[in-house]
Amino acid sequence: MLLTGSQIVMEELLAHGVGTVFGYPGGAALNLYDALYEYRDRIRHIMTAHEQGACHAADGYARSGGKTGVVFATSGPGATNLVTGIATAWMDSVPLVAITANVASNLIGRDAFQEIYITGITMPITKHNFMVSDPADISDVLRDAFRIAHSGRKGPVLVDITKDATLAQCEYQFREPETLPEPRCIDPADAGRVAALIDAAQRPVFYCGGGVIASDSTEWVRRIAAKADIPVCHSMMGAGVISHDDPLNLGMVGMHGTVAANLAVDRCDLLLAVGVRFPDRVALNPGRFASSAKIVHIDADRSELNKNVKVEVALRCDLRQALTAIDEKVQGASHPAWIKDIQAWKAECAPTLSENDALEPRSLIDKISELSGPDAIYVTDVGQHQMWAAQYLHHTEPKRFITSGGLGTMGFGYGAAIGAQLANPGRRIVHMTGDGSFHMNLNEGCTAVSYRLPIITVIFNNGVLGMVYQWQSQFYGQRYSATVPDRKTDFVLMAEAFGAKGYSARTLEEFEACYRQALSEEGPVWIDCAIDKDTRVLPMIPGGGTVEDMIRE
Repeated sequence: MLLTGSQIVMEELLAHGVGTVFGYPGGAALNLYDALYEYRDRIRHIMTAHEQGACHAADGYARSGGKTGVVFATSGPGATNLVTGIATAWMDSVPLVAITANVASNLIGRDAFQEIYITGITMPITKHNFMVSDPADISDVLRDAFRIAHSGRKGPVLVDITKDATLAQCEYQFREPETLPEPRCIDPADAGRVAALIDAAQRPVFYCGGGVIASDSTEWVRRIAAKADIPVCHSMMGAGVISHDDPLNLGMVGMHGTVAANLAVDRCDLLLAVGVRFPDRVALNPGRFASSAKIVHIDADRSELNKNVKVEVALRCDLRQALTAIDEKVQGASHPAWIKDIQAWKAECAPTLSENDALEPRSLIDKISELSGPDAIYVTDVGQHQMWAAQYLHHTEPKRFITSGGLGTMGFGYGAAIGAQLANPGRRIVHMTGDGSFHMNLNEGCTAVSYRLPIITVIFNNGVLGMVYQWQSQFYGQRYSATVPDRKTDFVLMAEAFGAKGYSARTLEEFEACYRQALSEEGPVWIDCAIDKDTRVLPMIPGGGTVEDMIRE
């Protein structure tokens, strides 16, 4: 059948199961948006306040829903406004397809109005990108884009289409989406080798990252851990890989990880690193990281193996298939002495709660976990509140903690919460942010209101840029350069101006009352929580340090 390039885009989105796209219209994208009007009964478009918010929303939709997120933008500033969102997805391996409209082909290279070389700009932060000027190529390119985004190590792909290609007609014939390539399987001998190392270990530890969650391998980590009595720690991106109340759960490892997790990694004799990158916030001193252990590293991406930490066994393969094969070969074991040591570390360093009614982060997050229910999805921005959430939320399942890990994008949270809510309309979405992060993209409040999304935003408001302020307190002689902005924002009044509900709390009792009310609202709610500016995120290992340098409670 004869279709325009824009209609072909819509048909390919439908063929790939896309029912929701995020974006913002503009001149070069008018043909795409005209086609969206025609397909509006089958493809829902969510218009955000800003293209960056749209990209973060597509990201949150993908992370929490397991599908590829899709975002539209026009040429020039519309396309460049996607860059931070694309980079965020790139660093955290999130499947995303960004479709941008560029100026007409005859204007390319002439510095036309809103012309930009977006494929060149995004080349380092995408798995692949395409520029299309012939409508006959659109179908093949989009099929490739979805396959690339969702296969192997997942990530973002950008497709830039010239305006004339979105308008011109060509023949289109429906084809089933391409099947994803077969996963790279572990060699049976390698599976046996890893199983033998597990069976021989006296002090084993699992170190799990976002790759475990992205590959839906959580079940197999839990099976092997239970069978072989292996304590489990996780990176921030691996939160939920093991339930918070599982006796084998060590918690988060790294700069702001638990004392038990960091000591266990430092003193283990076998480290099973699965779906991780050994980033500098975990392996702060790579030469001394897990220095007593044999390290097995399993990852889908060859480039991560022996990149940051040298290991004894490096296996590039599909995580789920590899863990299944290893599970079949592991004999099972118990390590009472090792578990006793770990329990002692946990007991010795258990954080204490304040006895007054002030809004202390641990008690605040405990209350949020208690009231939100077991199926809630938590989305954070970046900063102290993010670390407290990673440390203290009652993580029970994967894909319920959505945060920007690799890029550390302040302003990520509200857009991502919108995407998560649209991907999970029956679930409670809780957005946790700091006053610094929230100021960056609180404009998406209008989006949450327009679509009546019942997102609860909890603002950890300490009046400073908390994480940088903490570093200045600890390492820069309390020279607070540009971290005390002295803003006068009234978040309650601002929420009401957007059309949302706004509350404020200065005590835990006040917060509980506000939160219970928020749970009954049908639209977005903001709760402004007063936090002491000198409350720090602890424990902490300074950059380049080891467990010997750990700053404890």
